[in-house]
Amino acid sequence: MPYIKVWIHYVWSVKNRQPILIDKFRDKLFQHIRENAIKKNIYLDRVNGYTDHVHCLISLGSDQTIEKVAQLIKGESSFWFNNKSGFKSHRLEWQDEYFAVSVSESMLDTVRTYIDKQAEHHKRKSFEEEYNTFIDKYDFRQFG
Repeated sequence: MPYIKVWIHYVWSVKNRQPILIDKFRDKLFQHIRENAIKKNIYLDRVNGYTDHVHCLISLGSDQTIEKVAQLIKGESSFWFNNKSGFKSHRLEWQDEYFAVSVSESMLDTVRTYIDKQAEHHKRKSFEEEYNTFIDKYDFRQFG
């Protein structure tokens, strides 16, 4: 058995950044994401977010890719939200794009705290500002 520890911090948003993840939806959605991750053998350390986006901290397994894990979590969670959650008043669609950055062991507690305190964080900074910070901090560029 291989011993692997590759931490990835994922961030993705609701399509068009619609603020539909109000508290009652968000809590149930995040609980469902946790349960689904267990079923799919995805080690989900943290999940949290705000009204228009989600953060996850995941340790990849030896047979998992960044893209496949994102597809499994995003695709299944929007399907569940729209078809099985009982939330009839809103429809959830995720943006196609997402951020995924590696996290070193020395920064795990910092990232965990950052994810845990999303509501407080977004009282001071919008997701648009956070998005632009990620673009700059991690030197993401649009190619194509």
